[in-house]
Amino acid sequence: MKYYLIAGEASGDLHAGCLMQELKKHDADAEFRFFGGDKMTAVAPDGCKKHYRELAYMGFIPVLLHLRTILRNMRYCKQDIMEWQPDAVILIDYPGFNLSIAKFIHKHTSIPVYYYILPKIWAWKEYRIKNIKRDIDKRYSILPFEAAFFEGKHNCKIEYVGNPTVGEIMHFQEGKELSSNGTIALLAGSRKQEIKDNLPMMLEAAKAFPNHQFVIAGAPGIHPSYYNKFISAYSTTDSNVSILFGQTYNILSSSAAALVTSGTATLETALFNVPQVVCYYTPLAPLTGWMKKKILKVKYISLVNLIVNRELVTELVAQSMTVKNIIDELKKILPGNTKREDMLKGYGEMRALLGTENAAENTAASIIKSLLEEKA
Repeated sequence: MKYYLIAGEASGDLHAGCLMQELKKHDADAEFRFFGGDKMTAVAPDGCKKHYRELAYMGFIPVLLHLRTILRNMRYCKQDIMEWQPDAVILIDYPGFNLSIAKFIHKHTSIPVYYYILPKIWAWKEYRIKNIKRDIDKRYSILPFEAAFFEGKHNCKIEYVGNPTVGEIMHFQEGKELSSNGTIALLAGSRKQEIKDNLPMMLEAAKAFPNHQFVIAGAPGIHPSYYNKFISAYSTTDSNVSILFGQTYNILSSSAAALVTSGTATLETALFNVPQVVCYYTPLAPLTGWMKKKILKVKYISLVNLIVNRELVTELVAQSMTVKNIIDELKKILPGNTKREDMLKGYGEMRALLGTENAAENTAASIIKSLLEEKA
């Protein structure tokens, strides 16, 4: 069968790549086309129609500045789907783009649409539930607390398939002897705007820890020169900061602590048992702080805290993210501190809630079962 997948950023590319591998196990004749990245291309070298580097714009101003490009990519995607006529369209996160595609497919074709990694409308933009119920044939959840929102509040059936990050990290750790070398990981986001907003303060805070080595996990699709201008501005001649690309899991597996911009990275850090401080700053910090209180429908921004439903990891958001606060909170989670031990204990609670199901395998099996029933 023919599968058309759309992922708009690095984490979606990773999860989609694993899903494609599982689809191939169930369907030996599987063909793929996609908007995605290197992980998906590794599974289907000839399938990439657009790299997510051309899609990953975040925030009102960047989206506005690149609106013409975004709309052009959207038109191209719709046209390509119509011409190729896949058996299924599979959407991975990236709701602004993907929900528009789903609406178009539902209106103009009979191609079934599956959503793997649902939009986080429990946090904001709850109005999108109308589109999700109308335009998506099957919905796959990777967060255990989502059932109460989608099914309990909105009578919108979803299927919890497990969390893909759990399986990806378990697979990475198989056969490896992992031990910390005392470094501190810096995960400043996957987009240029996130990096620009968060990395400078992280690097400034690093100066307060001259006896520790800080390692930046370089995001795929971001050129080294973009990081280098920040490193050179904040580092001394005896710099304790370095950068590695494509090595996020290796960095986390040997780190004593981490400073992490909210997103999938907070969950990855926790699953590697690395104590962390969540750092999320924006240029409009007062407005962001107000939005967090008045518009966001959740108490926390990190997946770790949302899953355990309490502030297990400290979140420095908007105005609370200062160099002084980063330094103070990082000190509390270094080896020998009580908060570190409490956090590690809480990580065990989080892992129990996530379970050990293979999300990609479960989703692939469900999609193919659904398609075969439809064709029968």
